[in-house]
Amino acid sequence: MRETLEYWTVVAVRGVACRLPDSLVRVWGSTLGLLFYAIDASHRRVALANLEQCFPKRPVAERRAIARATFAHFGQVLLKLLTFTALTPAQMLARAEYEGDERVRLAYAKGKGVLFFTGHFGFWELQAVAHGAKLRPIGVLARALDNAPLNGLLERMRTGTGNSVIYRQGAVRRVMRLLAAGEGVAMLIDQHMHSPDAIWVNFFRRPAATTSTLAALALRTGATVIPVFALPLPGGRYRFIYESPVEPPQGDSPEAIREFTQRCTDVLEMHVRRHPELWLWMHRRWRDVPIPETKGMFPKAKDEEADGD
Repeated sequence: MRETLEYWTVVAVRGVACRLPDSLVRVWGSTLGLLFYAIDASHRRVALANLEQCFPKRPVAERRAIARATFAHFGQVLLKLLTFTALTPAQMLARAEYEGDERVRLAYAKGKGVLFFTGHFGFWELQAVAHGAKLRPIGVLARALDNAPLNGLLERMRTGTGNSVIYRQGAVRRVMRLLAAGEGVAMLIDQHMHSPDAIWVNFFRRPAATTSTLAALALRTGATVIPVFALPLPGGRYRFIYESPVEPPQGDSPEAIREFTQRCTDVLEMHVRRHPELWLWMHRRWRDVPIPETKGMFPKAKDEEADGD
């Protein structure tokens, strides 16, 4: 019953939002986010604590303003995802400005596939959708929502321009096949990891457990690794940025993998420092806890054989 109610609530919100001008959608999203800032004390505390650790020299009032802006932004992210994915590909492209897309074309031309990475920053979901319309469809690594009907709706929105969603089950084979075919795969690298894939790198000068999957894929396939970022522009437009490729790991030693992951994390941190209000400060990114023995992205051979599509 709850799943059904949540699903139809989102469907109704999408139906209304798609009929509103972008300015009202933006206000609606910001208001929704600020409401959660007011009532969600636990996530508000996490955001403020993270900001205090990362920006200790900034005044308390400024850090609170960033936290409020962050909640407002993620309210907009939700509403904009619902409305942007209802547009035609031509309408999407009319609202987008591209920076560095020639780097993507050059990377595709090498024929070894392209790995795109970003974080929960800006309008990352919109960039993935628009990428399929502007360039070529990509595979997007994602975690399925617990609400199956709602996850189905989200998947339809994500795949509307030809993209595919890659969930954990069978992920290794699907990712490797796409890269071997010279296609692209996108992933996020800014969540705390609880798996053997995790390695510790510095993010805002603090150790953070980070996925090594990006480095492992780059090493195995020779795919070009490109950081991507999506910024809001006035008038309901977006700037989709494709940064210069990050040089791949030099060898397969643990230190080479860590050093590569650190360089990728540094690119993300650079953008977060420029626009702190666009990053997910309410996530518990820094946790000093042991990593349990759970299955990683690249399981042992005997597990991989049993991990079908």
